[in-house]
Amino acid sequence: MDGATYPVTFSVDYPDRELNRLTSFFRIFTVIPMAIVLGAVTGSDGWQWTFHNGVAGAAAGAGGLLFFGPLLMIVFRQKYPRWWFDWNLELQRFISRVLVYLALMDDNYPSTDQHQSVHLDYPYPDVETDLNRWLPLIKWFLAIPHYILLFFLDIFTVLVVVAAWFAVVLSGRYPQDLFQFVEGVARWHNHVIAYAFTLVTDEYPRFGFAA
Repeated sequence: MDGATYPVTFSVDYPDRELNRLTSFFRIFTVIPMAIVLGAVTGSDGWQWTFHNGVAGAAAGAGGLLFFGPLLMIVFRQKYPRWWFDWNLELQRFISRVLVYLALMDDNYPSTDQHQSVHLDYPYPDVETDLNRWLPLIKWFLAIPHYILLFFLDIFTVLVVVAAWFAVVLSGRYPQDLFQFVEGVARWHNHVIAYAFTLVTDEYPRFGFAA
């Protein structure tokens, strides 16, 4: 990697201003309408219905992200349909916006299409040159060490967000150290998702919060 940034980039603009204390106080409730929208998009059964060029179908996914379809296309056709890629990227961005709002990092209500303060991007892969056609079969397994570490980090992140909630409600400000920690955990998650589930890169995710 030679110090280069990971091909999946993620950042959240730090709110260097006073946040809305009232909506922050009731954030667990104000997020409910958008959480319902997100649940309707991602589904709960691991399958995502799609409609394209007059043809309907379903593809197995992970939290609404298309996984099994791209995997089969990469393995057998060495292709990644562009509209599947766009769906995964935009859905991953939307999920991130909702989680950032829930974590009090932004008091602007999550948009379904505008990027707002959340920046997530990764390049569209040329499968024949950028991806190993057989690696998608085991990426989910290779990422197990990340799942374990992120499980414990997520527990700690909840405590950090609770501490940030008190700070925002009392002062209107999100402590920058706490903000950077939550941002780092979210970045790590997005790296692992892009590697193991949306399958857009073969570069193994780094352990840590670095970009």
